[in-house]
Amino acid sequence: MNVREAKDFLVHQTVEQALLEHVPLSDLERRMMYFTETDDIPEDPIELNAAFEAEYDANEYETKISNLARLEEKNPSSARTWDEAVQELRKGDHYLLVLLGDFANVHVPSQKILGWSFWKLLGISFLALLIGLIALAIFLHHLDNSGTGAHHAF
Repeated sequence: MNVREAKDFLVHQTVEQALLEHVPLSDLERRMMYFTETDDIPEDPIELNAAFEAEYDANEYETKISNLARLEEKNPSSARTWDEAVQELRKGDHYLLVLLGDFANVHVPSQKILGWSFWKLLGISFLALLIGLIALAIFLHHLDNSGTGAHHAF
């Protein structure tokens, strides 16, 4: 996935959410989601920013978009695509990450560590701890039984 595909996906998801919530998004607001100072964008970033600042309050806009930027967990494929898109944008400096409320995590519903979900890792850790405690109890029981018959010094 390249930067343009990543932005197209994230913008599309945000626009869909705006439609579902009946939140109006102007053409200029949509175009502003593509803003960056460092990479290619479809139009002159200085002109885009000037036009935007003449019509909108940046803080209100950022709040509006961050409230719309979420993905339903019903579709794992879309969730993976969301994560891939965010990872691609993290390689650069993109206003869309700010709009989505991220420099750490845009898509939070399923935190992943090394490709494993948090809950799966927690469950495996708990199971490993339980097995370790059982092994320790067996070892101590065996040690206690082997030592009691041979060495009663009371």
